[in-house]
Amino acid sequence: MDLVPALEEPLKQPLKSVLGPATAKVMAEHLGLHTVGDLLHHYPRRYEERGQLTHLADLPMDEHVTVVAQVADARLHTFASSKAPRGKGQRLEVTITDGSGRLQLVFFGHGVHKPHKDLLPGTRALFAGKASVFNRRLQLAHPAYELLHGDTDEATEAVDSWAGALIPIYPATAKLESWKIAKAVQTVLPSAQEAVDPLPDSLREGRGLATLPEALLKIHRPHTKADIESARDRLKWDEAFVLQVALARRRHADAQLPAVPRRPSPDGLLTTFDAKLPFTLTEGQQKVSKEIFDDLAAEHPMHRLLQGEVGSGKTMVALRAMLTVVDAGGQAAMLAPTEVLAQQHHRSITEMMGELAEGGMLGGADRATKVVLLTGSMGTAARRQALLDLVTGEAGLVIGTHALIEDKVQFHDLGLVVVDEQHRFGVEQRDALRGKGKQPPHLLVMTATPIPRTVAMTVFGDLETSVLDQLPAGRLPIASHVVPAADKPHFLARAWERVREEVGNGHQAYVVCPRIGDEEDDPKKAGKKKSPEDEAEKRPPLAVVEMAEQLTRGPLQGLKVEILHGRMHPDDKDAVMRRFAAGDTDVLVATTVIEVGVNVPNATVMVIMDADRFGVSQLHQLRGRVGRGSAAGLCLLVSEMPEASPARQRLNSVAATLDGFELSRIDLEQRREGDVLGQAQSGARTSLRMLTVIDDEEIIAEAREEAAAVVAADPDLDNLPGLRTALDSLLDEEREQYLDKG
Repeated sequence: MDLVPALEEPLKQPLKSVLGPATAKVMAEHLGLHTVGDLLHHYPRRYEERGQLTHLADLPMDEHVTVVAQVADARLHTFASSKAPRGKGQRLEVTITDGSGRLQLVFFGHGVHKPHKDLLPGTRALFAGKASVFNRRLQLAHPAYELLHGDTDEATEAVDSWAGALIPIYPATAKLESWKIAKAVQTVLPSAQEAVDPLPDSLREGRGLATLPEALLKIHRPHTKADIESARDRLKWDEAFVLQVALARRRHADAQLPAVPRRPSPDGLLTTFDAKLPFTLTEGQQKVSKEIFDDLAAEHPMHRLLQGEVGSGKTMVALRAMLTVVDAGGQAAMLAPTEVLAQQHHRSITEMMGELAEGGMLGGADRATKVVLLTGSMGTAARRQALLDLVTGEAGLVIGTHALIEDKVQFHDLGLVVVDEQHRFGVEQRDALRGKGKQPPHLLVMTATPIPRTVAMTVFGDLETSVLDQLPAGRLPIASHVVPAADKPHFLARAWERVREEVGNGHQAYVVCPRIGDEEDDPKKAGKKKSPEDEAEKRPPLAVVEMAEQLTRGPLQGLKVEILHGRMHPDDKDAVMRRFAAGDTDVLVATTVIEVGVNVPNATVMVIMDADRFGVSQLHQLRGRVGRGSAAGLCLLVSEMPEASPARQRLNSVAATLDGFELSRIDLEQRREGDVLGQAQSGARTSLRMLTVIDDEEIIAEAREEAAAVVAADPDLDNLPGLRTALDSLLDEEREQYLDKG
């Protein structure tokens, strides 16, 4: 008889059967909590000590906050009001303090009576609400509160419900305050005793970690700070270990698959190509190429992530890998996220290869192959020819968008798939392309967004990682400056002068805007009236179409300005890019469609409008489009945000360093893991709660080693039922597929 499911039952109980339907509904809708187990894993964000008050001075604006404070003063005001009977309205103003700052609470109308009775000077309570500013003062309007001492039964019960000196403060919502979540947790806490431990005993004992029931009890009802530490240490291990086991099982399964080894022939296409190169490869490119060639020669499929700084020459490394596969009789496909990028790759690869890309054509070299482009918008005849070249094997290299994945596309012998900008492709898309090989093809995933090592281990833990961090010889660093358009409008005028100067010196410029700006605007939003303050604060982001018009009429009058954005017809996009690449256009006003892979060495200056509307990594990507030739690059980050705002601090970080790995750490610290881990950590139930990817590097690395050892010894986890159960809840069907296809 299988005891595991029976043991697990109490944690699988739906919350509505334990807490009542109303509370359970709010927990499901607003916090993503459905079962007793979900609630037990909804950990406190922080703890308040009875004898210690929070820092009111540090309250975040417009967030739901919970504070512990003491009433300093309470005043009831009566005022004339059309809404109140007999024209008398009431407003209760309560000032609370914590020693570090003061905060005003405001109650209106019928809502004043109970707080007027409860909140007497000297009373201590928990207060929860949304912090806002009114008349330049910080306030909470109509906060919910829970008294912490006093003679009422309610107050005594409130104190008793947090046994011990530490009050847990939970991630809460306006619909459900922290202390109500705490009471719900108290109700289900006895079930923690039934939690099945996912960690193998030897690992847990070897590292001196608490059992899972003990950790859950300590995290929700700690008596000391040591309890909290002990619980956190244990729960971080659960998250890191279970995720790493999932990834280790993927690696193990991949290693069992057969693949055709692909080795370069001694005097084949690759040798001829290398001999023609007008420059020498950087040490980094040579080292990474060797890692890739070793993988391609193996009898199971390569799964490698190639990270490279902007402009480090990833495409060259990928092309050499693709030529190796063609040498060995196979075909290689490169999948690009946009048509602009697919066309750009096709153009630059055919240029780099020259006559070697003219297989079967007059003037093609002996060892040449054919390089075809396949995108969704191609004409029927060109498309038919491309499909024919692929199925016969005439074309050794194909570059395309997701059009490559369609059922009609068949290969003669697909040996390598190169995915550019991995994060833009759904797993199903990559999987469909991999399924087109007679045997699983080798896979090389490229990204120009540098990923901190820990994120790579957590998200791409099934891929081997190669890093290119050297820039090719002769590249000059890009100078970056923030242009504070609101504080110093003359700085913006100077920015446009710099663009004119660069164009005067024979160079070209990009101007990037967050929005296209034609008929896309939402008519529903357009109808709403806004106050002047709202207008300034929340004006729509600047748009390509309008910006181009303003510039041609104003500061850039007389220059050749063109626009480029994602909703243009593909042929028009390609024509615009060709004119810009040929130097016929002076200034290209574009959306982020130029973010990745676009290579115009003569472009030296980029002005990013509303730069605060872009993420750190995106700004780094965009900036990498300039300074790709022998002249220095300049990037100007234009923003109207005030100097002290977090948005401006983010821009200052980007301006201060060109190190993509450093910027990705800053980005991660600001955005938290959920955004970065994306689909691999989606859903409230499965996202990281305790582990922080940046701070817990050591745990992640150790968990990866432990997981590899466990999976090598017992790939199906037959002897670890608790771990299997934890994996099942981490990998619901959708996530299992995500990992299976990654």
